[in-house]
Amino acid sequence: MWVPHYGDQTQPVYLMIANALEQDIESGRLAAGDRLPTLKDLAEALSVTPGTVGRAYDEAAKRGLVVGEVGRGTFVKQQRQPLPIQSAPVAGESSQIDLSIIKPNDAHMSEWLGAAISELAASTGLGQVLDYVTEGGHTSHKQAGAAWIQRWLPDASWQQVVLTSGAQHGLLVAISSLSKSDDVVLCESFCYPGIISLAHSMGRRLRAVAMDEHGIIPDALRAACLEHRPSLLVCVTTHQNPTNSIMPHARRQAIAEIAREFDLFIVDDDIYGFLEPASDYKPLAAYAPERSVYLTSLSKSVLPALRIGYLYAPPQTLSRLSSMVRSSVWMPSPLMAQLASNLINSGMADQLVRVQQDEAAARQHMAREILGRYNIRTQPHSFHIWLELPEPWTSDEFANLARNNGVTVVSGSQFLPERSHTTCGVRIALMSPSRQELGFALTKLASLLDSPEPRLFY
Repeated sequence: MWVPHYGDQTQPVYLMIANALEQDIESGRLAAGDRLPTLKDLAEALSVTPGTVGRAYDEAAKRGLVVGEVGRGTFVKQQRQPLPIQSAPVAGESSQIDLSIIKPNDAHMSEWLGAAISELAASTGLGQVLDYVTEGGHTSHKQAGAAWIQRWLPDASWQQVVLTSGAQHGLLVAISSLSKSDDVVLCESFCYPGIISLAHSMGRRLRAVAMDEHGIIPDALRAACLEHRPSLLVCVTTHQNPTNSIMPHARRQAIAEIAREFDLFIVDDDIYGFLEPASDYKPLAAYAPERSVYLTSLSKSVLPALRIGYLYAPPQTLSRLSSMVRSSVWMPSPLMAQLASNLINSGMADQLVRVQQDEAAARQHMAREILGRYNIRTQPHSFHIWLELPEPWTSDEFANLARNNGVTVVSGSQFLPERSHTTCGVRIALMSPSRQELGFALTKLASLLDSPEPRLFY
């Protein structure tokens, strides 16, 4: 009879049993198809309760190590060979350190998500998410989406949730559903490039609204409404990309009132709202719920590959939004939606958010230490910084020089919806590399900024 040999005695007994089981499978002591002792037999051998052994077997099943067969017992599963995924380059292998993409740090993701994926694979209801879905998604997936949205909109109802294949798809669905070809769509004067490309590809006329350190200026929005008679405003009010501005309450209220005055619909892109305490800032959609589509997802807060987004919309828009989802992707992956729902319902998504907030705070501290003598705009838990370049730099010059020196950042020119002016800023994402690589890259950027004659090196 198989009896485990414990290693770390500080863990709960059920975990020690499960860990020993995993080690014995990896070492070959246990082979695929081997039958494990009954709960009673192993409990007697270890002087523990059958419940403890049962919990250990459940943990092993979550990890995909064993399978239980009714009336026969518990058996070691055939272990699948890992997919041939190319490993990430070790430090020094690549000539570039990429600080161009805003995403969560993935240092601890595999251990968290491995358990979630194993739990999903072992679920008895797995078959329900392997087929086509009607009515815009399973009710349980919409309910999980509503539970996630309720952190910021406490009264959110699952019946008003539309699932999308990530936030970018959510933007496509909202813009195409709430405006027509040749309509004017308003956005910030520094705008996420994904909005720019979507608007142009769909034949919308994108117009920029002036900003200050708090985001869109209400008087500028009013003037744009009078001049252009737009149908839609796309706005990021919390951790705006790229400037990191956070819009205060009074300004959110003012924008909502202007939207009502001019019958303007709002796409409230709250993709970074999770980085601030939910009690501190109400989404723009809370001020004008009858004319706002609230957008969020798990790709920034949990994992980029988790391509599930959530639109929360007023009832009169739901059929249009759902129809556009069907036209564009037919349906978001139910399998991915189930994984997202499990993460939300188990509380793991909230734990992962806290991990990312702590990691972002540490990296922000590093950025301030290295680049603090320059004008940077950021927030304590932001995933990026906006660096305003000193003279005589331009955005494109500095971004190109940085790339030539092994660091990729994004030129501010990429964020201009209208090329009516130039910019002297670059966006620097902080979360992708290791802390050691980040420190090296930021130090290199600082040395370029300190160059006495920068254009000589360009």
